[in-house]
Amino acid sequence: MPVYRIGLEKRFPPVRHAENGLLAYGGDLSVERLLLAYRQGIFPWYSEGDPILWWAPEERMIILPPEIHISRRLARILRQNHWEVKADTCFDCVIQCCASAPRKDEGGTWILPEMQQAYGELHRKGYAHSIELFNCGALVGGLYGVSLGGVFFGESMFSRESNASKVCLAVLARQCERWNMDMIDCQLWTEHLASMGARLVMRATFMGALRMALKRPTRRGAWTLDGDILAACATRRQTRLGGTK
Repeated sequence: MPVYRIGLEKRFPPVRHAENGLLAYGGDLSVERLLLAYRQGIFPWYSEGDPILWWAPEERMIILPPEIHISRRLARILRQNHWEVKADTCFDCVIQCCASAPRKDEGGTWILPEMQQAYGELHRKGYAHSIELFNCGALVGGLYGVSLGGVFFGESMFSRESNASKVCLAVLARQCERWNMDMIDCQLWTEHLASMGARLVMRATFMGALRMALKRPTRRGAWTLDGDILAACATRRQTRLGGTK
């Protein structure tokens, strides 16, 4: 199948036309186009010097919020309670930290300045959100993504202290569970995500779940986390429900 070229029109080809996950190239990173992409199970991912590439992988990594896996070690760390966790207080700083974080086997970042600007605009429109972890007032970990309906589309995370990104993901999952959100889209498989309870599903399964989840209202605007959310994360379930690759 061909990889489609996108012009000025605000539309995408059906995701079943993706070739090895790559669906299309071109277009722009406007708020309107990004929201349209996420609603159709598509996300941008490209390197400096490339055109904008739009992806819809055949296999999709997701977390169902009740299935987040908190290891015994992470639960012990959480019970020490020396961190402070917030949401949407320093989105731009979080995305900049994600962009500058070293990546194994990667020489650069795909979170280019135009991506940072685009997701910053999504944040200002109330669709993109960040989870932020502080230690003695210093930002030590965080993640960001896009929220539509009952789905949080995770984009990236970073850690400046051991386990900081795991704590942020655990907080996100617990808060999403309390808000009755359906799933966290992690996009691609990583060992780190699998260890936290993420599972691979086929694209058709993901698209069906996405259509149902988008029927829920979008929790738009600045997020406020529940005050006891770190303690709730430390309450480890006895049975791990999530699957891994």
